[in-house]
Amino acid sequence: TVGSAAVERYAAAWRETDAGARRTLLDTCWAEDGVYCDPLNRVEGRDGLSSLIGSFQEENPGARIDVVSGVDEHDGYLRFAWRMLAADGSVAVEGTDFGEVDGEGMLRRIVGFFGPLPT
Repeated sequence: TVGSAAVERYAAAWRETDAGARRTLLDTCWAEDGVYCDPLNRVEGRDGLSSLIGSFQEENPGARIDVVSGVDEHDGYLRFAWRMLAADGSVAVEGTDFGEVDGEGMLRRIVGFFGPLPT
């Protein structure tokens, strides 16, 4: 699906440590005015997201974020599960992201949630 391809490149951007290469990846999957938010952060645009990813990598050296589910998509909306692995390979955090894709197939919004659903 359109969303699956964008999410694959988005996830690769979270793993890319070179700022220039990360920005190139975001140029292929993230809308210019895209909005990312999770319980701790809210940023807009490609530069904002690239900067947030860089800060995440500095604060969590050796950590990585992997998509651990398929991408469920309908009517321009999507969702997928992810896992943050610490440098030692242990699971640090798991979560779910919900998103929106624009008419060009670019992610225009990601809303992230940490941990399992509440009981």
